[in-house]
Amino acid sequence: MFKNDTAAQPAPSPTALTRRSLFTLAGAGAALASAPAAARGFGTGFTHNVASGEPAATSVLLWTRYVAEAETALTWQVSTSEDFARPVVEGSVTASPTRDWCAKGVATGLSPDRWYFYRFLAPDGTASPTGRTRTLPQGPSAKFRMAVFSCSNFGFGWFNAYGHAVEANDVDLAVHLGDYLYEYGAGTYPAEAEAHPGRSINPSSEIVALTDYRLRYATYRADPDLQRLHQVLPMIAVWDDHETANDSWKGGAQNHQSDTEGDWQVRKAAAKQAYREWLPVADTAYSTYQVGDLATLFRLDTRLEGRDEQLSIEKVMAGAKDPQALMAALDAFRQGDWASADRQMLGAAQEAWLAEQIAASTRAGTHWQVLAQGVLMGNLKTPKGLVQQAGSDLPDYVRKRLRAAETASGAGLPSNMDAWDGYPAARERVFKAALNADANLVVLAGDTHNAWTFELAQDGAAVGVEFGGNSVSSPGFESYLTFVKPDTLAASLVAGNPQLKWADTAQRGYMAVELTPARVTTEYRFIAGVKQRSTQLAGTKRISTDKGSGKLAV
Repeated sequence: MFKNDTAAQPAPSPTALTRRSLFTLAGAGAALASAPAAARGFGTGFTHNVASGEPAATSVLLWTRYVAEAETALTWQVSTSEDFARPVVEGSVTASPTRDWCAKGVATGLSPDRWYFYRFLAPDGTASPTGRTRTLPQGPSAKFRMAVFSCSNFGFGWFNAYGHAVEANDVDLAVHLGDYLYEYGAGTYPAEAEAHPGRSINPSSEIVALTDYRLRYATYRADPDLQRLHQVLPMIAVWDDHETANDSWKGGAQNHQSDTEGDWQVRKAAAKQAYREWLPVADTAYSTYQVGDLATLFRLDTRLEGRDEQLSIEKVMAGAKDPQALMAALDAFRQGDWASADRQMLGAAQEAWLAEQIAASTRAGTHWQVLAQGVLMGNLKTPKGLVQQAGSDLPDYVRKRLRAAETASGAGLPSNMDAWDGYPAARERVFKAALNADANLVVLAGDTHNAWTFELAQDGAAVGVEFGGNSVSSPGFESYLTFVKPDTLAASLVAGNPQLKWADTAQRGYMAVELTPARVTTEYRFIAGVKQRSTQLAGTKRISTDKGSGKLAV
């Protein structure tokens, strides 16, 4: 069980939250939690607290939302003390209906590796809640810690992982790897029987237009634990698919039907606009963040910038009339479309940029090169024997899907064409760029709702390691592979996939990732559940990698 040590910290200072100042900063979130739904999301004035992001050594982006009768100029202040006796820098931003009343400003001229407090002031003197943020270190650095999240579905339950990270108060930065929200209408995902009765989404329909996306963000951002997380930690965020629509790519999505939902490019633009309005993020698709000499963090777009459409094993298998024809079709697919060098995950421009930036990072003597992106890079095939383990109670449609996945695995094909596994040539180009640069590659991934660690390799050479994070609230394998015990499933997955060294397929939570010059350590923190609001943990798992090894100590 993780120990909450906030009470043992020193008196109020920019570098630590005491129990008193923790609840001072969290007070607005607690009040919102007990207020009527209408007041949480659609009041006036400062409606959704504050947030910060895009940290650098001397700057940070500040965010708030202020609803008024007309466009309003706000003043922001940054201070080394919570009382703002002597603000170190201040500026102004405008809250406007054209940006859904969201306002963002960049504070510059700050000192590296330091905690700051910040707030916004309205013309009538009203102050926003006070936020806390931090700049990145510069030069030699001994340690840096990140809380890494993904896959936060409001309807399934409480965001307890966010709440635990705030109370633990032992990281310097929050990183969100996508699926910050979900686009589905009520009764879809979660289904009506799965939905938490106290977590109704707005709008109740699937979000397609700009007003829909804005309203869904307003609903999510009213969550008290998400507000607290944003209030006390800067965030670096990347989008995955559900910020637009399920299984999105540059030209469409599985969950977008042009005949009834309009042009994909219009929907994609609306989703991007709302995302950039409501989150403390820059208006760029990808970027780098320099964490002293410890790490270069690469924020990637693996969805909308350059990804080609996902391939479908089901379509390949559909035309086969007998087992021989099936294996022939799968073999042709594996050697043809699946292996095609033309297929893109990042797009040519982002891919070239990434290769150049990785090389620049290692030339500068940075210890680690960390990819913050949406989907798994490690190779993952469906293990044999799941159908046999299931017994006679397995639904027929599930049995058919599992048999198809096992057949594809036998032909050397992965289980998830929506991950990097579906783009092997693009993955190989990234891996070779890392090898050519002599990088110490660490990949952070979300998307799957389950926890994974991989030792990544290319042509027998160790490339680096991957930490795949479990979800904040979205259900994992335990929700639909109920016929297999989680420990048995995880053991089967590890046994059947040489790169995979550990997996957990049954728990929600987040990763606490610690960077030092010699080692990266990830502590998987499993929350006790999502149906009740609680920060209790069910357990932890620590896994590390030493610099230069490309190996994991599990």
